[in-house]
Amino acid sequence: MYRRWSGAAGAVVLAVVLTGCCGETALDSDRKAAVPEASAESSPSAPTDPRPTEERAVLAAYEGMWRELAVAVQKPSEGGTRIEDYASGEALATVRRDVRTMREAGTRANGRLGHEPEVTKMDPGASPPTATVRDCVDLKDWETTRDGTPVPLPSGQPMRYRTTAQVEQWDDGRWRVITYTQHGEQAC
Repeated sequence: MYRRWSGAAGAVVLAVVLTGCCGETALDSDRKAAVPEASAESSPSAPTDPRPTEERAVLAAYEGMWRELAVAVQKPSEGGTRIEDYASGEALATVRRDVRTMREAGTRANGRLGHEPEVTKMDPGASPPTATVRDCVDLKDWETTRDGTPVPLPSGQPMRYRTTAQVEQWDDGRWRVITYTQHGEQAC
């Protein structure tokens, strides 16, 4: 059974995924703390990434969406984020709805989400080109709070669970997450 983020139920799942609080810090440092930057280019001291360029670009879009989402739920507001650079369609609508729900509920999230994303399918011949990403989200270092008090995870919520995302390459050459689905019942 799949669990898709939507409405109030999505806010609960989002609150679980994006657990944390404690005020606002500089956006750039929040982005780096929440999800590591992904780069399609290697530095001279970094090992060369053997994955194809397009696969690295897909993962950069996926990781960028999570990084910007983590910044948005710390405030909670998407203002000052670049979420539209990484997400569109259903994924962007879900992010906006869930950030709004967190704001209305008086919750905030902070910490560091663990990720293990991998591209499981590439279809460069599709119009537009598409890819599927599978991830294992780790909640160990992530917390949701209301008025500075931690909000506990729902009983039975695994600390590590699967997510999937559909990503498209647009005419400008950039990849964007179009949908993402949490499979909260699927531990990984």
